[in-house]
Amino acid sequence: MPISLLNGSKWPVYVVLLLVTIYGGICLFFLLFQQRLIFVPSSEVTVTPRELQLDYEDIWLPVSSSSPSKVEKIHSWWIPATNQSDNSHVLLYLHGNGGNIGVNLYQAERFHKLGFSVLLIDYRGYGKSTGPHPNESRVYEDAETALNYLIRDRGIDPDRIFLYGHSLGGAIAIETATRNQNIAGLIVQCSFTSILETANSRKLYSLFPLNFLLYHEFNSIEKVRSLSMPILFIHGQEDDVVPAYMSEELYAATSAPKQLHLIPNAGHNDVASVMGDKNYFDLIDRFLEQVRVRENLK
Repeated sequence: MPISLLNGSKWPVYVVLLLVTIYGGICLFFLLFQQRLIFVPSSEVTVTPRELQLDYEDIWLPVSSSSPSKVEKIHSWWIPATNQSDNSHVLLYLHGNGGNIGVNLYQAERFHKLGFSVLLIDYRGYGKSTGPHPNESRVYEDAETALNYLIRDRGIDPDRIFLYGHSLGGAIAIETATRNQNIAGLIVQCSFTSILETANSRKLYSLFPLNFLLYHEFNSIEKVRSLSMPILFIHGQEDDVVPAYMSEELYAATSAPKQLHLIPNAGHNDVASVMGDKNYFDLIDRFLEQVRVRENLK
């Protein structure tokens, strides 16, 4: 028995059932494998600070494990500022969903050139870090572990610490900032409002009921409303991974001291190179001046 569709055509039952089965199978795929779609780690670290002639330490930070008998560790690089002082800035660098800290070293070096001491971490499952495949709660725990290391083990005052996050790392930085409102500032580059909205910005994904399927949320748009520290949002206007309007929405949602810079002709991973190091450094310096002025008014 054929089935009449809205346009008047008639399709056999088996065709409709096939389409429904395919659609349901794709929904099941999103439900079961979203963790693999969101987190794309690489275990191969192809460059280290040594190749860039930077002094550094390999740091291994223990984190909680689902098995009491097993200790999981996240691998990180501590790159001290060339001229350290009790007032020098420290940056906790939180990378995006792909690669590892090696891929992010050149961007981290830019902050080192600006006078920061930098701690780059690989979440569990990335690079040399041990542990299972990442998920939302684990990457939050890993970032918190790294921040606690800076404060407790290295004795760094929170008001000297900045969080930097690129893409997914921006969402992790925002979550970490909600738990640590006394940090100096937050730099969020090419990040998104939420995983759901990012997926829905792509026409193919918007065909599926992802609001019922996604259990990884990274709901930054709600979290930024509670932040009080200075925030710098940077986004490439030609970003085809995360739309630039999402940084505009994050900027509009927070009442914290804030700056927003949309970079013409820049995409998701090339903001600094498109701007040129000097212009990028100037942008960061202007934000640091805003932080200094705020501190002086306290």
